[in-house]
Amino acid sequence: MRMKKVLALVLALVIGCSSALLGCTGSSKTKVIVGVDNGFPPMGFLNDQNELVGFDIDVAKVVFEKLGMEVEFLAIDWNAKEQELNTKKVDCLWNGYTITDERKEKVNFSDPYMKNAQVVVVKKDSGYTSLSDLAGKKLALQSGSSAADALEEAADFKASLGGINEFGDNMKAFMDLEAGMSDAVLLDQVVADYYIKSNNKDWIVLDEKLALEEYGVGFRKDDPLRDKVNDTLKELAADGTLAKISTEWFGADVTTIGK
Repeated sequence: MRMKKVLALVLALVIGCSSALLGCTGSSKTKVIVGVDNGFPPMGFLNDQNELVGFDIDVAKVVFEKLGMEVEFLAIDWNAKEQELNTKKVDCLWNGYTITDERKEKVNFSDPYMKNAQVVVVKKDSGYTSLSDLAGKKLALQSGSSAADALEEAADFKASLGGINEFGDNMKAFMDLEAGMSDAVLLDQVVADYYIKSNNKDWIVLDEKLALEEYGVGFRKDDPLRDKVNDTLKELAADGTLAKISTEWFGADVTTIGK
């Protein structure tokens, strides 16, 4: 009888763990770790109070709140983002993450939620008005970024440059432009427009775009979290929540998912 009672107690504990703790066996997830680049305004960045803010941060918070999940944001080496994801250091990549064919081989993307482009920023008084004007000049960009990928695809433009200065984030690339060590910066138009406006920089974005892109959220190939987040994003698009957050950051609804 004593053995039966012990077995019954063990069984009860197992059942209690499964139902009350929701996932002590690993079958359910109650907390999500989001990998971010914390120097990527306005998608995700540290403000003057050293707080992580941004459009993607606000949207992710609403998504996981709606899913009843705790969310933690972890700043990672963006140059090794897919490795950080697939070694399970983070559960998803959500910070102006550009969808590319190469990345699709490594991660499972949500539906695109915003359009973007790779553009070149120069000082207004530089005299540069086209990509061809940068022949022999130095171009700054973030290493491991979609800007770096776009530059690889634009072989003729890359070959025309006098040098490429790579940095860990776009803010350092901007500082290099400011100091005159680089003649231009290649980066996401979303970031370029926001940075120039919010910092009152006397800089311009060249009309020629190096590449047209879309942002998505990246997940591991076998993670069902992808579909949950994707469905929730569509719900937030339908009820106007995404439009509201977008307007707060961009002055208009620039989202595309569910449309």
